[in-house]
Amino acid sequence: MKVVIFDMDGTLIDSKKDITISINYVRELNHNLPPLSEDFIVEAINKEHRNLPKLFYETEVYEEKDRDAFELHYATQCIQSPYLYDGIKETLHELVSSGVKLSVATNAPTSFAKIMLKHLEVEHLFDVIIGADKVKASKPDPQMLFEILNHYGFEKDKHKAWMVGDNSKDMQSADNAGIDSMFATWGFSRDGQYSIVINMPKEILDIVL
Repeated sequence: MKVVIFDMDGTLIDSKKDITISINYVRELNHNLPPLSEDFIVEAINKEHRNLPKLFYETEVYEEKDRDAFELHYATQCIQSPYLYDGIKETLHELVSSGVKLSVATNAPTSFAKIMLKHLEVEHLFDVIIGADKVKASKPDPQMLFEILNHYGFEKDKHKAWMVGDNSKDMQSADNAGIDSMFATWGFSRDGQYSIVINMPKEILDIVL
C-alpha cells in the first residue's frame, strides 16, 4: 500500500486571496485597522515561529470575537476564488487510478477544507480530510498524520507513505511521523532545503508510482 498525504492551502489549492479578504474584514470590523497584503499574510502563516493574532489583529491571543467573525465570514468567502494549482487534478486522478491512497492533513478547520475541496470537485478523491480542530496539536505535531495512517492500518515495514506540503511545518510533521516528505515549490513558500523538492505536481507520480 502507498499513501500520499497532502497539505491543502499552498499545496493543493491557492486560497490566499480569500484568506486575505477575511482577515482584512476582521481587522476593519473589530479593530479599525488598515488592510494587510496577501504577501504579508502568506509569509506570516508559513513562519515556523509567529504570533498570528499579534500580526493580524494586534492582540496577544486570538480573541473570541475575532475568531467568530473570521469563521462566519470565511464560511462563504472561502469558495469565492480558490483554485487548484496547475496539474493537481490530473495528478490526483492518476494516483487514485494507480491504487494510491490519498488524504489531506491541514491546519485549517476540517469543515472549511471539505467545503473548499468539494467546491473544486476533488473531495471524493480523498479517504480522510482532517484539520487542526480534530486533534490536540496541529502540524508540525504528527498527530494528524498518525490519525490518517491508522485509518489505513499503515505498517511501516510493509507500506510506504509521503507528506506533500509547501512549508517547514509539513516537512517536520512528516519527519515526526517517520514518513517521507516532498516540498512543493509552487505553493506559498517557494524556497526550502529538503531531501525531496518538487517543482510540478506531476513529479509526484515519478516518486510514488
